[in-house]
Amino acid sequence: MTLGEPFAIANNLAPFAAKAATKTIPIVFITGADPVKVGLVDSLSRPTGNLTGMSVFFSVLGPKRVELLHELLPAADTIALLSNPGNVNIKTDEPEIRAAADRLKQHLEVLTASTEGDLEAAFATMVRHRVGSLIVMPDPFFISRSEQHVALAAHHAMPAIYPTRTFVDLGGLMSYGSSVLDLNRQAGTYIGKILKGAKPADLPIQQSTKVELVINLKSANALGLKIPVLMLAQADQVIE
Repeated sequence: MTLGEPFAIANNLAPFAAKAATKTIPIVFITGADPVKVGLVDSLSRPTGNLTGMSVFFSVLGPKRVELLHELLPAADTIALLSNPGNVNIKTDEPEIRAAADRLKQHLEVLTASTEGDLEAAFATMVRHRVGSLIVMPDPFFISRSEQHVALAAHHAMPAIYPTRTFVDLGGLMSYGSSVLDLNRQAGTYIGKILKGAKPADLPIQQSTKVELVINLKSANALGLKIPVLMLAQADQVIE
């Protein structure tokens, strides 16, 4: 979309660039960070200024991803957590994920990547350290390299859980995170209201509440994994 109309943004850095570019043009953003904590808006209920949008539940779902991997692979004693060191969310998310792994008596190995070469090196480290499963953290760089992620996981036979269903649609094992379709629908509703005259400051920040579990059975079969019946029953979609 152009800067002559409200526009939606789907990563953590772009909203700040848009905010710096204009103080008058309405901006509708989608972010995986807490928009108050990172300084995008002053308040969730009264955003003020020319910004409003959606805050995604991407980053607070880490402990549940640990539980899902443990349910699928109870004998695995080491989980890898792959994050982008440039993503500020890892500072608050890692302790919660580590605590969840500790409760299940699993070791958490944190690996980082911010380039394609880093991704290949991270997977090589997982293999050397005999990691049993992988959690991929929400990050625009990872999402933009989703095909590479899925290919590397398949090549190294690494069971992985991803933050969005984009990875699963490409052949990844499973994802647990906010519904992107629902977020886009919410953003579209706000854009429509602004085009009809509403002010961003009068539109409270919406927090995504629709979380979905998507499982790819074909990928599970390729890995020699049998998905528990209860997990299949809980899944929002099973890709066969």
